Amino acid sequence: MLVFSFWAIGIVLIIAQTTLLEYFPLWFGRPDLIFVLVAFIAYRFAWIPGIFLVFALSWVLDVVAGIYLGLYPLVCLLVFAALKTLTNKSPVKESTYQIPLVGLSYFLMQIFFNLINSILLPDMLPEWSWLGALQRTILVVLSAIPLFILFNRLYVYILKRRLRGKPPRRRSQRPI
Repeated sequence: MLVFSFWAIGIVLIIAQTTLLEYFPLWFGRPDLIFVLVAFIAYRFAWIPGIFLVFALSWVLDVVAGIYLGLYPLVCLLVFAALKTLTNKSPVKESTYQIPLVGLSYFLMQIFFNLINSILLPDMLPEWSWLGALQRTILVVLSAIPLFILFNRLYVYILKRRLRGKPPRRRSQRPI
């Protein structure tokens, strides 16, 4: 139930990211909502369900809007593994590092994407802009704050609902 719920949320975010956010002007920015969900999945889910969710959602986004199939899922799986490894071994309180790590990992992902694209498409790639990368990173960090709150509330609600379950029914005793 938990994995399916977040898969459905991911599909809704993919639809929003590829249709609704495309109408925003470029100067307003377009946050990578799936990347924020990937980071949340890395913080909250176990390895196997997390890998399944990250791969499925990033593959769907790559099929819908990617240039080279497999590049976005590769990057998302690398980010998932890095964030999962860092969060398992970190002694720091989790709320203090989650959002900054989302920003840092998104910034590093942009650099990796630009490096790979410069190898694959050297003539078609626009020049690297540190200011543009920083603006996109800040936009992802700002969008991660309310999305993390929403995702966390949904996560806790689903866990409580699953643990609560249905109370056992009492059998009525019939007189003999």
